[in-house]
Amino acid sequence: MARIDVKICGLKDEAGLAAALAGGAAYVGFVFYPPSPRAIAPIAAEPLAAAAAGLAKRVGLIVNASDIEIATILAATPLDILQLHGDETTERTRQIRARFGLPVIKATPIATALDLTAANAWRDCADMLLFDAKPPATEGALPGGNARAFDWSLLAAAQPVGPWMLSGGLTPENVVEAIHMTGATAVDVSSGVERTRGEKDPARIAAFLKAADAA
Repeated sequence: MARIDVKICGLKDEAGLAAALAGGAAYVGFVFYPPSPRAIAPIAAEPLAAAAAGLAKRVGLIVNASDIEIATILAATPLDILQLHGDETTERTRQIRARFGLPVIKATPIATALDLTAANAWRDCADMLLFDAKPPATEGALPGGNARAFDWSLLAAAQPVGPWMLSGGLTPENVVEAIHMTGATAVDVSSGVERTRGEKDPARIAAFLKAADAA
């Protein structure tokens, strides 16, 4: 069986990045969304992204960002992929992909089987879909990184076509079960490898990568 591709998202420091690279992460993610506790300024992300060059795909997470905001990020930080984690329409997704010439991962919030069906609208304009748990309906809730999982049996039943990644509530303790239940070949984690909200734990990053590799 092929190795599971893992994305460690929300990296902010050298220790977290080093653990991700040492464990063989396929993707490393940087959050450019100021309300998030995992947010990093483009100028601070630059040395981390530079250190990951050629070792892992560098992903920039943005939420409903304008062209100017995206251009500012890319001028400071070398990235390989843009991850759209907001309410971006299919047309906006196409615009971003065409204008900036980078592959795009489109996050789609999942709670029901209908959400999985609706996600197919982005198949023609995104290079990969990321299935994440629908955020809580509370004021100030983040679009992702909420330590929430959705019903994985939905994916087992749907068997999505095309590239996709599983996210939402994954931890070193449950990632093997999630992979086996859904058939995921790529997984994304952020809150599940933190010691406190927004602060990555290198030991948990290593444990997550080890567990996913064993799956």
